[in-house]
Amino acid sequence: MENELSHIRNFCIIAHIDHGKSTLADRMLLLTHTIEQRDFRDQVLDSMDLERERGITIKCHPVTMRYKAADGRNFDFNLIDTPGHVDFTYEVSRSMASCEGALLVVDAAQGVEAQTVANAYLAIENNLEIIPVLNKVDLPTAKVDEVCRQIEDILGIPTNNALHISAKTGQGVPELLEAIITRVPPPTTDPSGQATRALVFDSIYDAYRGVVAYVRVVDGRLKVGDRVKMIGTGLTTEVKEVGIFAPQFTPVGELKTGQVGYMISTIKEPREMRIGDTLTATDRPSTTPLPGFKTIQPMVFSGIYPVNTADYEKLKASLGKLALNDSAFTHQAESSVALGFGFRCGFLGLLHLEIVQERLRREFDVDIISTYPAVVYKVFLNNGEQMKIDNPIYLPDTTKVDHIEEPMIKACIICHNEHIGDVMKLIRDRRGEVEKMDSLDVRRVMLYCLMPLNEILVDFYDFLKSVSHGYASMDYEFTAYAVSDLVKLDILLNGEVVDAFSCLIHRSKAEYRGRQMCKALKEVIPAHLFAVPIQAAVGGKIIARETIKALRKDVTAKCYGGDISRKRKLLERQKEGKKRMKLVGSVNVPQEAFVTVLRSTD
Repeated sequence: MENELSHIRNFCIIAHIDHGKSTLADRMLLLTHTIEQRDFRDQVLDSMDLERERGITIKCHPVTMRYKAADGRNFDFNLIDTPGHVDFTYEVSRSMASCEGALLVVDAAQGVEAQTVANAYLAIENNLEIIPVLNKVDLPTAKVDEVCRQIEDILGIPTNNALHISAKTGQGVPELLEAIITRVPPPTTDPSGQATRALVFDSIYDAYRGVVAYVRVVDGRLKVGDRVKMIGTGLTTEVKEVGIFAPQFTPVGELKTGQVGYMISTIKEPREMRIGDTLTATDRPSTTPLPGFKTIQPMVFSGIYPVNTADYEKLKASLGKLALNDSAFTHQAESSVALGFGFRCGFLGLLHLEIVQERLRREFDVDIISTYPAVVYKVFLNNGEQMKIDNPIYLPDTTKVDHIEEPMIKACIICHNEHIGDVMKLIRDRRGEVEKMDSLDVRRVMLYCLMPLNEILVDFYDFLKSVSHGYASMDYEFTAYAVSDLVKLDILLNGEVVDAFSCLIHRSKAEYRGRQMCKALKEVIPAHLFAVPIQAAVGGKIIARETIKALRKDVTAKCYGGDISRKRKLLERQKEGKKRMKLVGSVNVPQEAFVTVLRSTD
């Protein structure tokens, strides 16, 4: 067993978005002949159309590579390619729970970015062996010495043995493969070897085979026919197939200690498989669960409703399957007067929300509408009670509320010196404050600031890229709750509150936001046979209004002559009819109105 373990290396690739993770993984697959040149395509491990279109990694992708070292020994490399965007940090944490080492890839032309810092700290917390890798050294703009100094100064990682590579051309990648053998430690196991334990670090749903669990075997082995129990849930199942990723599903006889692969069992319901749980064999049981990855709570909530109410059950089943391989995504049923039955869903950020919506439309063919995103607020009542709300409709009457607290984040923003003024103005406009500023080099600075999470939800990242001409990068983490002067902003159509448009907002921004929403709705709601007032209200006070003029039928068209009193009589009769219609008429809100309101802050 020791000899076998010494020939296994489990590692992940971590980096800022677009620093070359997927390209490096492609190059490794080619050099180890896991994929032949005739079957090769860019971003081999990025299986989703969304990942290819956007050029980003959304899901972690494991793959097993057989590598023959320079000294003739054969090794099994288990690589997990990880996302780089801040919204998918949970995917990175799950990958690290299954590894002993990490390749920290830094673009030699761009240097250390915000997510580079965050991912490096994650790897340090997980006690991984970190190998600094400078990618794109073949570019004429590469600043190798300067970037090495940044890695040492900011991350505290020595770079005297850093690897200099070009994933695109293959320069330095063979040396990197040899470095993985010598510098990444082999997996370890319980010396007694009596029990079987495997960590479930991810899973997917297959319509024909049920739940497919991605596992890392820590102790013992998993083979077909084993009865296994999940320590967390207590559920027992039988193993029907085990295999490795090569990179497609490739069945093998058994998964041994230290290996990464997949397991198909008799579990058919997505909700029965819990990410982070520990599997143990019933004939070789263990009662000690493995320390899984850090559980991350969703920070942004939005209502998702089917466009066609008949698709409710389809949406419910789709969300269940989606939540199976996305442990940071949560959902629970809710209903809305305007939108009918739907689900309140939790996400890590706006990109996460956008990706989930696109996956629902593409992978599950469900047409959906989403409400304005919100965060979780703490509401303290006058009687001393405390409640958490993520939907403004659950806010108690203002006379019962003592104060409200909102979540705050610590953001790390890296930008060029010439953009400091614009970036700091953007931070102040979003009710943030800069706590500290560090100089990275002669051209760039790192800003540490404290901001409300609610202020970065919709368009902060877009504005940050705009004011910095695309050069700024940002990473953030939740820090604490703080007291804030928040009010509930309601939108009234024809005097009726539309709960789907309600939001909690800072009092200083309520009037501006109300005017924006009223103006946006006036453009998309069609004219009716009666005038439709669109009002924004805080409490009982109207703070903004727009009016959609009534469609007017020309009732005087037949009066081509005669006394004016004839025309007046017809107009008065029409006026009375419109009054009666307004009392009983309802306003039809088109689907695009909800999308327009979501984007009306742009």
